[in-house]
Amino acid sequence: MLKLNRSIDRSITVLEVIQAAGACSLAVLAQETGLPKPTILRICATLENRRWLIRQKSDGCYRLGSAFPISGGKTEETDRLVAASKQEIVRLSTLCGMGVDLAAAIGDGRTEIVDSTRVFKQHGVYPEVIGYRPSPVFSALGLSFLSVSPAEEQTELLMKLAEKLPREERSVLPQLPQLLRTILKQGYAVRADGHWGRAVDYGALPSAIGVPIVADKTPVGAINLVWNADDARVETIVKSHLTNLRAAADVIGKNYARMGH
Repeated sequence: MLKLNRSIDRSITVLEVIQAAGACSLAVLAQETGLPKPTILRICATLENRRWLIRQKSDGCYRLGSAFPISGGKTEETDRLVAASKQEIVRLSTLCGMGVDLAAAIGDGRTEIVDSTRVFKQHGVYPEVIGYRPSPVFSALGLSFLSVSPAEEQTELLMKLAEKLPREERSVLPQLPQLLRTILKQGYAVRADGHWGRAVDYGALPSAIGVPIVADKTPVGAINLVWNADDARVETIVKSHLTNLRAAADVIGKNYARMGH
């Protein structure tokens, strides 16, 4: 009989406990698995490095990360986008010293954040954003994605958005076509001044610039740089890092297209 790999068996046990619970602290993992805490920390650090796990900054609990293969979870297209961008968003975040959010297209002109490199101690902005659907009219992600939607589809998209958006967001829809043309011309979108994307417990008001991700001429998502608004002006970030942001979006788009062939 072949000897089993003990390390892999322990890692799978940790993953099973976290998947069943949704999120687990180190103490709970030690209790449920019977493993020593130093062993669990090494296992979790390895899985974090592969982005199979994420350690929540708010409470230190572990949950499944964006790269963990979940059957019946994300759509195939979303899984592919996460895989195509996994290394690139980390590289971009390290290069620029800011958080990076990745959003995937979910239909009707909307996107959903499916991965992020935000770390509160490093970037000073609220980090728990995976699963959040950014505003299509106020967020850098939403606006950059909409800006590259085919012109013949934009009118229909705006009509669909008008049926679902909150009143504050619906009020700016008449001006949106001109704004999208401006964004398309300048090559990036900016988070609206003073826009809080969601209620938060900590962190500063963020600023962000975003660009679309296009694969084989089809918009598949968007990527942004996000930072504490008090730390730098938008113009400074654009001058210093827009080229890097665009290059990352281009790499991700090419990776995504290649994975689909």
